[in-house]
Amino acid sequence: MKKKDRAKLKKRETEILERLANEHEYRAMPMMSASNVAYEVSGRVEATAWGGVAAMHQLARVIGLVDSLDEKVHVLKVHKPYHESDHILNIAFNILSGGRFLEDLELRRNDQSYMNALGAQRIPDPTTAGDFTRRFTDEAAVLNLMEAINAVRPGIWNTLPAKERRKAIIDTDGTLAPTTGECKEGMSLSYNGIWGYHPLVVSLSNTREPLYLVNRPGNVASHEDSATYMDRAIALVRESFKTVWLRGDTDFSLTAHFDRWTKDKVNFVFGMDARKNLVNIADGLEEKCWKPLVRGSKHTGKGNRRARRANVKERIVKEKGYKNIRLKSEQVAEFTYRPGKCGQDYRMVVIRKNLSIEKGEDVLFDEIRYFFYITNDTKMTARQVVRFINGRCDHENDIEQLKNGINAMRQPSGDLYSNGAYMVMAALAWNLKAWYGILMPDKKTGTEVIRMEFPRFLNGFMALPAQVLLQARQIKLRVLAWTPYVESFLEMFAWIRNERFACRL
Repeated sequence: MKKKDRAKLKKRETEILERLANEHEYRAMPMMSASNVAYEVSGRVEATAWGGVAAMHQLARVIGLVDSLDEKVHVLKVHKPYHESDHILNIAFNILSGGRFLEDLELRRNDQSYMNALGAQRIPDPTTAGDFTRRFTDEAAVLNLMEAINAVRPGIWNTLPAKERRKAIIDTDGTLAPTTGECKEGMSLSYNGIWGYHPLVVSLSNTREPLYLVNRPGNVASHEDSATYMDRAIALVRESFKTVWLRGDTDFSLTAHFDRWTKDKVNFVFGMDARKNLVNIADGLEEKCWKPLVRGSKHTGKGNRRARRANVKERIVKEKGYKNIRLKSEQVAEFTYRPGKCGQDYRMVVIRKNLSIEKGEDVLFDEIRYFFYITNDTKMTARQVVRFINGRCDHENDIEQLKNGINAMRQPSGDLYSNGAYMVMAALAWNLKAWYGILMPDKKTGTEVIRMEFPRFLNGFMALPAQVLLQARQIKLRVLAWTPYVESFLEMFAWIRNERFACRL
C-alpha cells in the first residue's frame, strides 16, 4: 500500500476516534439531530457501495479459478456473450454484494459502477442466471463444477505454514433444506415430515471450506453416497496435508470402510449408536476403568471471571413443574471392539453420563446414558478423543452459515441437479472468504476472517463505498470511507497484485 494512502487512512481513523471520544458527556438534546437535509443526483461522479467485489474478482483471476471454471465446466454450446465463469462468479459475487436471491441480480445489473469495477459491459439477469443453473442436468455436470473449484485449493493450501498442514480434518454431515415449492423435481418428504432436499456437506475443518456439496432428495439417509465423497475429499487434501482425519456423527460410522481407511492410513473418529451389545459391554466394565471427564473451561479471557447470572430457563422449568434432565457427572472409559463388517479390532471410547431426572422441585429418578465413539487412533487419550469429536460443533455452525448466512440452500431452481449447482455456486462466496483469509499477509487478521460469520465479513470487507474511475488502461477504485478493516483490505489487495503472489500459487 502506498505511503500517501496509509497517511489518508490514519487521518480518517484519527477523525473517527476523536468523534467517538467523550462518550459519556451530558447533552441537552438528542444526538441524532439532522433536520435540514437535501438530496441531489450526481452528474459525473459514479460510486458503488460494494467496492470490495473488485478485489474478489482479482483474487479469483490470480488463483486460477476463472480459467479452471472455463476449462472444466462445459454446459454452454456457444458463448453469447457469457462464459461459464461469468455465470458462476456472477452468482457468487451477487452474494458477496449482499444479495440473498437470484432476483437481487437485477440490482447489480443496474449498478453501473459495480459492473465497471468488474470490467463488465453487462452481467446476466436473474432469468438468464436461473436458466444457466438448469443446464446442469445430471450428477456428473455438478461434480465437474465442484472439481473445477477444488482444482485451485491445493495451491492455496500450500501457502499455509507447515505446522498448519500437519493434519487435515474432514467433517461430514447432512442437513435438511426445506422448500415450500410444489413443482420441484427431486424433492421428497423427510423423516420429520418436511418437504425438501437433504444436502450432504463435506468440509475441511481447518479452514472451514465446504469441499463437496451434494444435493439429494429429502427422504435419503444422511450417510447415502457419503463414502464416495469422503474418499474424494481424502484424495484432494492429501496433496497438501501430511495426515488425514475423518470425523462425523453416528450416521457416518460406515464400518464397511473402516479397514480400507485404516490400511490407507486415514485416521477417523465417529460416533456409534448406543446399541444393546455396546451398552452391555459398558455396564460390565470395572469401576476402576472409569475416569472423570473434565471439560475445558469456556472462560479464555484475561482478568476475573464475571459472576454467572441466574438461569431463567431453569427457574421457569421448576415453577411450571416441567420434566428436567440435569447432568450430575461424566466419566470416560475405553475398550476394544470389532464391528461386524470389520476384520480387525478398533478402539471404542465411551462416556457415561449420570443424569438426574427431575420434575419441578422433585427428583424422580437417576439415569445413566452412554455415548460411544470409535477410532483407529492409538495415540490420543480417551479425553482427547472426546474433545476431538466435540470439535465438529464448528461444522454445524458452518452449515448454518451456508443455509442462512449466504442462503445457499434456498433451492431457487426447478430440479435436484440445478438446485445442487446453485448451492455450489453460492457456496463459492463462502470459499472465496476462506481463501481471502488464508492468503492474507497479516495472519492474525486472516485467521479472524476465516472464523468470521458471513454478514460480518460483508460489512467489514465487501461493503466499501468506492468511486470507480475508468482510465486509459486501468480501473481505479477510490475508497470513500474509513472502516476498521480497510487498511487490511488494501494491504491484501496490494499483495494480490504483486507478481510474486501469483508465483507462489
